[in-house]
Amino acid sequence: MNKKIFFAGITIVTALTLQSFTMKAADEGVMKKEDGGYVVNTTKIGKDIEGYNGAVPMKIFIKKNKVEKIEFLKNQETPKYMAKVKKALMEAWNGLKVKDAQKRQVDVVTGATFTSEAAIKNVQIGLEYYQNNK
Repeated sequence: MNKKIFFAGITIVTALTLQSFTMKAADEGVMKKEDGGYVVNTTKIGKDIEGYNGAVPMKIFIKKNKVEKIEFLKNQETPKYMAKVKKALMEAWNGLKVKDAQKRQVDVVTGATFTSEAAIKNVQIGLEYYQNNK
């Protein structure tokens, strides 16, 4: 009976250690300090948020707890539709305090619904990540 408890304890400790290591490895490169602010890269945390042709990663630049700018990263979306999304959404959160930006309701772009929904969700998870890890 004691051997079972001992091995169960070792199994739990090993699982917790692996989970902690995995979480730390996954967090690498997501947020970094830059020029007195933070840059959140949604490539890893938003990898499962897909537009029409795949993920729509971005960098969110935050300084003094305000969104400075958003940059879309390389993706597989159709350039024509991505251009519409960039034009409509790139500055939608600029200048807002992070908590206000998180609450901001932004409309999707007609004709580029999947891409714009993915972009909006990436902003949301990026800002949430920042709030939880700053």
